[in-house]
Amino acid sequence: MSIHIGAKEGQIASTVLLPGDPLRAKHIAQTMLEDAVGFNEVRGMLGYTGTYKGKRVSVMGSGMGIPSLSIYAHELVADYHVKTLIRVGTCGALQQALKIGDIVLAMTASTDSQVNKLQFHGMDFAPAASFELLWKAYQTASDAGIGVRVGGVLSGDIFYNDDPEWWKVWAEHGILACDMETSGLYTLAAKFKVEALAVLTVSDNILTKAEATAQQREQGFLQMARIALEIAS
Repeated sequence: MSIHIGAKEGQIASTVLLPGDPLRAKHIAQTMLEDAVGFNEVRGMLGYTGTYKGKRVSVMGSGMGIPSLSIYAHELVADYHVKTLIRVGTCGALQQALKIGDIVLAMTASTDSQVNKLQFHGMDFAPAASFELLWKAYQTASDAGIGVRVGGVLSGDIFYNDDPEWWKVWAEHGILACDMETSGLYTLAAKFKVEALAVLTVSDNILTKAEATAQQREQGFLQMARIALEIAS
C-alpha cells in the first residue's frame, strides 16, 4: 500500500491503463476486462485488475494534470513495480483536419509546465514515447483498419487560457493536439526506465469548435482502450 493507492501487494498488474477520469476506468473494467476486481477507492480514484485475452491488466484513473498523474504513476512504478503505463485519455485538436473521435498516438510531448525545468535545473527535457509500444499501437490500429495520427502533443498546465491565440505557435510547429498529462508520464517513464505511451482520442477541436459530450468522454471513446489492451496483451 502506498500513500495514495490502497492496493495490496500483487493486486496490480505489470501493465496499467491510465484514463484521467476514474469513471472511465470503471467503464473500461466493466465492459472490456474479464473478472475485474477493484483494488483502489482512495480519494475516489478507482482502480481495477482483470484479464484481457488471458493476460492480467489493470486500469486506474490518474486525475487531471501532470501533478496528479505523476503522483499515481510514481507510486505504481516505485511501490507496485508496474512496468508499462498506457495513458488512454482525451485531447484537444490543434490541427483542423482532426475530428471528434480521431486517435492520436503521442510520439513526443512538449509542455508549458515548469515541472521538467524544476527537475532539470532550468534546462529542457524532450520526453518521448516508448518506440516499441508506439510501433505496436500503430500496427494494431492499422491491422484493425483504424486510422491514427502519430506525432507530437502538448501537455499544458492551463485549461482555461486567457490568451485566445496561445495555441497558434504550437500548431505552426506541427503539434497535433493538447492534453494535460502526457509529458509528465513520459518523463517519469524515462526516469524509472519503464515503458509508456499515450493513446489519445480527440474530444474537441480549437479551430472548428467541435466538442464531444460528457457521456462521449466517459464511455464513447473505447477504440483507444482496445488499442491499449491489444498492445498490453
